[in-house]
Amino acid sequence: MIIGVPKEIKDYENRVALTPAGALELTKRRHTVYVQSTAGVGSGFSDEEYVSAGARILPTIEEVYSIAEMIIKVKEPIEREYKLVKKDQLVFTYFHFASYEPLTRAMIDSGAICLAYETVELPDRSLPLLVPMSEVAGRMAIQEGAKYLEKPIKGRGVLLGGVPGVAPGKVLILGGGIVGTQAAKMAAGLGAEVIIMDVSLPRLRYLSDIMPPNVITVYSNEYNIRQHIKDADLIVGAVLIPGAKAPNLITRDMLKLMRPGTVLVDVAVDQGGCIETCKPTTHANPTFIIDDVVHYCVANMPGAVPYTSTNALTNATLPYAIQLADKGWQEACRQNASLKLGLNVLKGTVVYEGVAEAFGLEWEKVDKFL
Repeated sequence: MIIGVPKEIKDYENRVALTPAGALELTKRRHTVYVQSTAGVGSGFSDEEYVSAGARILPTIEEVYSIAEMIIKVKEPIEREYKLVKKDQLVFTYFHFASYEPLTRAMIDSGAICLAYETVELPDRSLPLLVPMSEVAGRMAIQEGAKYLEKPIKGRGVLLGGVPGVAPGKVLILGGGIVGTQAAKMAAGLGAEVIIMDVSLPRLRYLSDIMPPNVITVYSNEYNIRQHIKDADLIVGAVLIPGAKAPNLITRDMLKLMRPGTVLVDVAVDQGGCIETCKPTTHANPTFIIDDVVHYCVANMPGAVPYTSTNALTNATLPYAIQLADKGWQEACRQNASLKLGLNVLKGTVVYEGVAEAFGLEWEKVDKFL
């Protein structure tokens, strides 16, 4: 198969979808890998390293899309890429369709096969291609939140870990999945007082068993959220509904319950956000303030640590990319039920129910195409 790796062109996105090590594994199997020139530089990989791994370099993004049967990316195509996606081309990337209708309609119009990292799902309901970036984002949520609590950038002026004689800061985490768990570990490690909320009692029992004493589990409902946001210094939105828009757990009217300088980090912003007042921001302009509350809503947080993120992502995606390349997308999805769940849009048809529901579109069962 001919595989294309374009350079990411979303603002401040330094990750690349394939490391030289990943390129070598594909070329060893006699697949042809084309990498756009300087695609890996932001993650610390030179064109020469890709060439040494057997890949070929193309100078422009247009040439990569034009020649490839399968495009492997990190982020969803942005508007100036829409016309580059070809009919029957397999695009393997994070799409997050349910959060952005123009992208969904553009990919429907393209006639491409859109296989989304974020909806590949194992029998135990875990999301193997979302996990590595969720781990990075969860840890970064605390790192960034701690920074924006500093007074010069309009935070409360609180040191999360406190010092002897001064109480630590309080972190409230909404969601006990991968993001929430990693955020809780980081916040607890800094010495903060941590509250983690979830609607799953089995999950809360598990978290209660594995977390250190400064992490407290609380059942998530509106009443409890309203009580705990009153004295939280940092609030992390870590809610995920696979393939669908995240619910608004914090509404605009709740901001008035928070103290001035409270920091909100909405990790779910690329799925529509679980905080009503959050809208996607960039690493260039990561925050905005509403009602004296600092909002950090960067949609590609792991892009700020591209070396770590790129390696972690390739570790997870490469086995699936090899299956797709070796067998073709239809046979690979017939044989692998987890990979089949990644199919969202196929040749002009929505085949993932959560995406169709988000925009009132018709959908068909994916098996029709296999």
